[in-house]
Amino acid sequence: MPRGRVPGLFVTGTDTEVGKTYVAALLVRQLAEAGCRVGVYKPAASGCLRVGRELISPDAKRLWEAAGRPGSLDRVCPQRFAAPLAPHLAAQQEGRHLDGALLRRGLEYWQERSELIVVEGAGGLMSPLGDDEYVADLAGDFGFPLVVVARNALGAINQTLQTLIAAAAYGDGLPVAGVVLNNPKPPGDDTSVRFNRQELAARSVPPLLAEVAFGAGRFDRPVDWRALAR
Repeated sequence: MPRGRVPGLFVTGTDTEVGKTYVAALLVRQLAEAGCRVGVYKPAASGCLRVGRELISPDAKRLWEAAGRPGSLDRVCPQRFAAPLAPHLAAQQEGRHLDGALLRRGLEYWQERSELIVVEGAGGLMSPLGDDEYVADLAGDFGFPLVVVARNALGAINQTLQTLIAAAAYGDGLPVAGVVLNNPKPPGDDTSVRFNRQELAARSVPPLLAEVAFGAGRFDRPVDWRALAR
């Protein structure tokens, strides 16, 4: 689908539990504090929490609050499921189905009221969204450059380079704005954390944009997210 006139960024991860939402919220907050009207969109989420009769996605709520609560929280993530599975499998557990058309159509709400849209995908690029569709298909249809979030831990180099290779090989190639190295856990005895940044900077074609220290409220260096979005 054409993505319309509003530029955006598509945040994806190299794995689960890499801090994708944490980084996306930092990015969104930085834009909002600079006066940008940011739209936030998470096309589908599983592992949601039941509050009364409603299923709430904590990730979607975090993005919404970081953006200053624009629009409606329900529009941030229109498809929510309880089971902690890939969204299409979580939907099946509830006797529902993941609506592929709504995954795309839900972006229109934010195009009408935003200067820039930040989309957070579900899982990594090759996380399935159905029998024959993946997050990469959605990213390709939206056309926004990818912000790849990598966990600073043993295996980061391999996982990040594999994600970048997948992006380059998918269809005509998915544009990549760069990589953010995140530290979702306090420093421990993993020696690799001392070397992952320099290794990724040396081996990755897209730039290593910044690093986020454990519990940090900002990136370790300025990043012009507006310039990266398109």
